[in-house]
Formats: sequence, structure tokens, C-alpha cells
Amino acid sequence: MSAYGSTWKRQLAFVTVQPLEWKTYVQGFTWSVCLFESYLLLRQYPLYSKTVPPSALAVHFAPDEFAKSQTYGKDKAKFSLVAGLYKQIVDSAMLHFGAYAWAWDISGKLLAKFGYGAEYEIVQSIAFAFVLFFSSSIPTLPLSVYQTFVLEEKHGFNKTTPALFVADMLKGWALGFVIGAPFLAAFLLAFQMTMVVIYPTIIQPLFNKLSPLAEGELRSRIEVLASKLKFPLTHLYEIDGSKRSSHSNAYFYGLPWSKHIVIFDTLIKQSKAEEVEAVLAHELGHCCSGSQLHIFTILALFPAFLHAPPVLRAFDFPKEIAARPPTIMIISPLEAVVGIAMNAVSRRFEYQADRFACELQNMLKAEDMADMGDRLGRALVTLHVKNLSTVWVDWLYSAYHHSHPTLTER
Repeated sequence: MSAYGSTWKRQLAFVTVQPLEWKTYVQGFTWSVCLFESYLLLRQYPLYSKTVPPSALAVHFAPDEFAKSQTYGKDKAKFSLVAGLYKQIVDSAMLHFGAYAWAWDISGKLLAKFGYGAEYEIVQSIAFAFVLFFSSSIPTLPLSVYQTFVLEEKHGFNKTTPALFVADMLKGWALGFVIGAPFLAAFLLAFQMTMVVIYPTIIQPLFNKLSPLAEGELRSRIEVLASKLKFPLTHLYEIDGSKRSSHSNAYFYGLPWSKHIVIFDTLIKQSKAEEVEAVLAHELGHCCSGSQLHIFTILALFPAFLHAPPVLRAFDFPKEIAARPPTIMIISPLEAVVGIAMNAVSRRFEYQADRFACELQNMLKAEDMADMGDRLGRALVTLHVKNLSTVWVDWLYSAYHHSHPTLTER
């Protein structure tokens, strides 16, 4: 691994000395990604005009439910197309007019008022990140308002009031400051492990109420399943997801020796206990098969750019700053390149988790789990129907955007 990292550093050593047109390259790359994503939306859009679901799913969708999912998908696609282009214009303008250098300068001036000089590089890097975040968040705020109170409201999903929207936004900004600072100052992996504990115990309760899952068939099924799989279940919660949306979900979190399962109240209302159990069998498959993935591919490229004067000069930083480059990073959308491969790996893990749930009967020698595959299938169909999820999906659009296989594929 060390030799691999050294090879990358040698390959990228040129960025510290060669004055290339980095801004032009980044502009071209980000616009290429944006236009490619728009092209994918245009490929997907005609599929929302289909009047019947795929033959494999026809028996599971009532005509009115399918029509609603198609209309919802069409409206989301229109919004995504406009929002994507708008965000790209904002980002491109910020890049062109030197927003990164401006944010660095403003952060330095703000810290100077509190007695911090240029030698406090890490503190200024943190301030820089927040100045840049707020300056880019304000122009896109109308998009969030429209998505919540127009798009989601139109299709019956929004449960958020204006007061709750504002409260969530302010809480998010405050948490971004409190959590973002140590995130930028600390080692990423250590922070990630910390988040396993902090997010569900401190952050999540600020937005939603977690209550112990009531005694009954569902709780008994989950506890028995966890026991058979030797899954270290500590707590089993129900979360009031319906407070903001009628979308449904379930997830688990925790440390290797202590796990907690959280189920949305909407999922409990929409599905039978045996179907929720099947969904959780799939999720536990990720844990038991070791397919939880943590990728730091992009981070591996950071060291080559951290102290590169030509790169900073290309983004309008003054000569005196670029001559002694601070530890900051102007991130280009490398994730767009990595994304397709990551999605392919993720879909492979989803298939593994599905197979895990279907094979529980043989693994645990439990006859009562013989129909786990059928139950999981019914649960997935219910989730798609209730969430108005799209069932007609263009293959290239899916490869780029979807981390899970389509319902037809599953």
C-alpha cells in the first residue's frame, strides 16, 4: 500500500511545479459532467410516458398507482434537469470570479478580528470551508424550498411545515459548524468511527423522535432473527419519519459489538411484519457478509495537491499565499468519474444481501424462513409502490445514478 501511494505521488508531482490552466480544466470537466447528467435525464425522461409497468411487475401495480409513479418521476426529472443546470451555473460563476480566493481572504479577515493571524492555518482552513459553504448555499436555497413545498407537496409526501423547514436548516448549519470543524481538523477515519456513535445518539434526536419498538409480532420476529444470526442487537427503535415525509426506510448503526436497528413508522404502517423482517434480513446481510464499503479513492489523490502553488495561482489566490500554500483543497468532481464504478460495486453487494436473505432457510435450518425471498420481493414492491418509485429505468441512467439494482432486476 505504501509503494502504491508513493507511485501515485510521483505520477502527480508535476502539479507542484507546472503552471497549467487548472481553472479552465475544472470548468470544462464540471460542465462536461453536468451536460452528461442532463443527457442521462433526457434518456430517462421518455420512459415516464409509458402507460404500463414492465411485464414482470404488472401484477403488482394497480393502474392508478403506476400512473402516479410515472407522473412523480416525470416531475422529479424536470426539477432535476433545471436544478442541475442552475447549480452548475452558480458553481461555474463562483469559480470564474475567484470565489475560492475571496473566501480565503474573508476567512483571514474574520479571524484577524479575533486575534488569529496567518500562522493559524488549520483554523483559517476551517473558516474558509464555512464561508464557501454559506456563499454557495444561499443561491440554491430556493431549490430546496420548491422541492419541499411544491414538488413533494404536490405528490403527497411532504409533511414539513415552513417553521420546521427553517428550524431544520438552522440546526443543519449549526451542526455543520460544530461537527464540520473537527471533521476538517481531524483524521477522516477517526471521525467516521466517532459519527457511528454521535449521529444516532446526539444528532438524530434533534430532528426525529426514536422510541423503543412496541412489543408484538414485528419485534419478536426481528429479535429472533438477530439472535439466530448472532447479530449484536442492543436496541430496536421506531422513528417518526412520517413527521416530515411519507417515504419509508430502515437502517442499523453501531459498533461491532453493539448494534441498533431503526425502522421508520411509515414502513411499519405500509408493510406486514413478515415483510419488514425480510427487509431487515437484507440489511443484516450487508453486515454479516462484510459488504459495508468505505472508499477513500479520491482522498488518496489529495496529498499531491495540498501544497501546489501553480494550482492555487490558477484559482486566483495571491502570489504571497500560493508561494506558501495552505492545507486546503479545491475539489473537482472526481466523484463523478469514480461514481459509476462505485455504483457497480454497490449493486453487487445489494445482490449479495438479497441472496443472503433468500438463503437464510438453509443457513439457519429454519423452515419458517423458506419463503423469505418471496417476502422480501413483496416488501420491495410495496416500498416502490408507496414511494412512487420509478420502475422503467434507462440502463445508462441507472449505471450512473443508482447504487441499488432496479426492482425489475431484483
